[in-house]
Amino acid sequence: MKLHELKPAEGSRKERKRLGRGIGSGQGKTAGKGHKGQNARSGGGVRLGFEGGQTPLFRRLPKRGFTNVNRKEFAIVNLDTLNRFEDGTEVTPELLIETGVVSNEKAGIKILANGTLEKKLTVKAHKFSSAAKEAIEAAGGTTEVN
Repeated sequence: MKLHELKPAEGSRKERKRLGRGIGSGQGKTAGKGHKGQNARSGGGVRLGFEGGQTPLFRRLPKRGFTNVNRKEFAIVNLDTLNRFEDGTEVTPELLIETGVVSNEKAGIKILANGTLEKKLTVKAHKFSSAAKEAIEAAGGTTEVN
């Protein structure tokens, strides 16, 4: 195959309809909109979620609770995950991302006390649960809030 032989796949390119360009075009006069009615008018049609006067789904469903727009979502790392590192390692958020423990940092990294820690580590993260802090210090390590 040569450059001058390239052409798009059959049916992959479609010409646009040229509406309202005379009766001979097949899309003249009403331009495919039919006669009168809401959708024939300029600006016609209904808004998003409108159900013809029936109470829309959004209004039929119960609304509950409160959504905080300023909520911070943390990437969670459990203690047993930290056992993969060697003794005396300084575990930083950058190291966790590099090793693939955390794929998306979100608003930060929080260490939780799930599982047991057998290694002596220096852990740097954005947040720690109190139980995780105690467990790291009990294993002889230290914690540091970034």
